[in-house]
Amino acid sequence: MEEQVKESSILIREVETKNIMTKSTLPVGGYSVNPYVGCTHGCKYCYASFMKRFTGHTEQWGTFLDVKRWPAIKNPWKYRGQRVVIGSVTDGYNPQEEQFGNTRRILEQLKGSGAEILICTKSDLVVRDLELLKTMGKVTVSWSINTLDEQFRADMDQAVSIERRLAAMKKVYDAGIRTVCFISPVFPGITDFEAIFERVRNQCDLVWLENLNLRGGFKKDIMDYIQEKYPDLVPLYDAIYNKKDRSYFQMLEEKATRLARNNNCPFVDNELPYGRAEQGHPVIVDYFYHEEVRGSENTGKRQKEL
Repeated sequence: MEEQVKESSILIREVETKNIMTKSTLPVGGYSVNPYVGCTHGCKYCYASFMKRFTGHTEQWGTFLDVKRWPAIKNPWKYRGQRVVIGSVTDGYNPQEEQFGNTRRILEQLKGSGAEILICTKSDLVVRDLELLKTMGKVTVSWSINTLDEQFRADMDQAVSIERRLAAMKKVYDAGIRTVCFISPVFPGITDFEAIFERVRNQCDLVWLENLNLRGGFKKDIMDYIQEKYPDLVPLYDAIYNKKDRSYFQMLEEKATRLARNNNCPFVDNELPYGRAEQGHPVIVDYFYHEEVRGSENTGKRQKEL
């Protein structure tokens, strides 16, 4: 069954899928759950835009959304002790989640399963489900925040403001749920991860750092944007993304190491087991270049996951 509707400039279809759970090769996951195909946040740098090649969509990324319908999870206890990542190639809390409730449906089906839930989002809509999340045991909510500049944010995505993300993070953190500030992607010369760290250090347990990985069709769009808005950074971007010079991100790794040391924060290159960090001393996790050494959906290798 497929039902197609038009919501302003967004094409929305309801589609059936046999299984909502997919084994994942993400560095942080055992299973991936993507309750939607596509994402109306329309991030200009989104690695998940490669999905269009396998879904039949010809629309611009960010202008379509397939709302999945699936049979109820028959044996949720199968996932006990497994990490389940909600939103590896979509945002489970895109604005349409308020209407369709797919992510909440997944959470309800996994309640009591013993799975460790990781939610990746750019939204504050997750606060709607706070009481449900508090009943689910091991839960982590991660917000992508790669700038404190709202104009740059608006240039890059159509998600809620950074201030709304930060407010949601604090509310979830104060409710006793583990939170992550995912500083991703780090835009060379633009993203100030030290300033972001200072804003979030008292309301998150982990800070993840990941480089801007320019591949596929969006590379030209980002390079053109830099040429227009940040022309002084063109030589840097040319060195990194055309000449494959890794020295800038190596310098950032050294800076992150010093940041961690100066603030008495653990600095690791892989995430520690589930747990809460001491307030003000989040664990800083180095995922710079992780797509080269661990395998990641950033590379497009997970091409068959719909």
